[in-house]
Amino acid sequence: MRALCWTTDSGLAVRQVPDPELRNDHDVIVRVRRSATCGADLPLLTGQAPGLAAGDVLGHEFLGDVVEVGAAVRRHRIGDRVVVCASVACGACWYCRQGLPSCCDNGSTDPSTSEAEWGHPVAGCFGQPRAAGGFAGSHAEYVRVPYADVGAFPVPESVGDDRALFASDSAPAGWLGAEAGEVRPGDVVAVWGAGAVGQLAARAAWLLGAERVVVVDRHPARLLMARQHVDAETIDRRNADVTAQLRELSGGRGPDVCVEAVGGPAGEHRSLADRFTGRARLPEAVREAVHACRKGGRVVVLNGGVRHVDAFPAGTVVRKALAVRGGRQHGQRHIPMLLDRMARDELRTEYLATHHFPLDRAAEGYALFRDRPQECVRAVFTPH
Repeated sequence: MRALCWTTDSGLAVRQVPDPELRNDHDVIVRVRRSATCGADLPLLTGQAPGLAAGDVLGHEFLGDVVEVGAAVRRHRIGDRVVVCASVACGACWYCRQGLPSCCDNGSTDPSTSEAEWGHPVAGCFGQPRAAGGFAGSHAEYVRVPYADVGAFPVPESVGDDRALFASDSAPAGWLGAEAGEVRPGDVVAVWGAGAVGQLAARAAWLLGAERVVVVDRHPARLLMARQHVDAETIDRRNADVTAQLRELSGGRGPDVCVEAVGGPAGEHRSLADRFTGRARLPEAVREAVHACRKGGRVVVLNGGVRHVDAFPAGTVVRKALAVRGGRQHGQRHIPMLLDRMARDELRTEYLATHHFPLDRAAEGYALFRDRPQECVRAVFTPH
């Protein structure tokens, strides 16, 4: 089959790779309909991510049709159209039973490495290096999906492919931002980042009852999308005092909830040997969110590119009595609800698929997504 792979000589290229096969009774094989780029992929483009190897297949946000089913699979049949959670979890360990599938003990292909990096093994992910608990990615004609009864979900007939695609990763990540921030009726919510996750975090805040939602970014086209499609107020950080404007919009106090959804730039991944050297800088959006949030408020950090950083404003957190939470999306918990909202037209996401490419032009799509000459929010690949 064809797949978009990392190559040591030329970066990204579509290559012929072996077809995936069922490896245990809980697997299914999915024929990919749609697969999208994501900001979490950008560090991989530099080739500096720990464990990245030539031939690794990229991509983690996807949906498709079931074409093979393991003997123990109970919830899927051949021909089902499914959206697949970007992270991989077993559904049976203590963390999965607590509703924390992104913390799964058994979802990683290399738990010892993630334990060394983060102190505990965490869930795996499609399209990431083995050191990140990865599985072969979705920028391919076919994907093996482990724990299929846990991580794959039937798509309602009324929900189109471009809408359902975002239930794989961006929509549950955005929902987590609002949920972890404990958004309540009447809250003022500020979201840093007007990409797909940021816009969907803003939409989730509305759905949870926020009174006012503000999106902060430096890309005018994305801010326009946030106004048009999410009905959010916006701040262009290039020419604004963000903290002062947020106080003005929140009765002088600052937002009740601040969500950082900017994502890490290419090259953010650092080696294990460098992680305690203090050379990494705290992303400006995280620092700004901590300072802007009202006293007693809640700050949520969604940026997976944040590793070991210096100059974190810990004193501000203590003196302002802030609650700071981080997290990776718990799609196994949220995707059914998000698909229901999509079917009821409460959650529209297809507008985020700004550019479409056949799989053979996937490297071109990534270049557009990375460099944004046309304000690409998501490049979507169609293998078939």
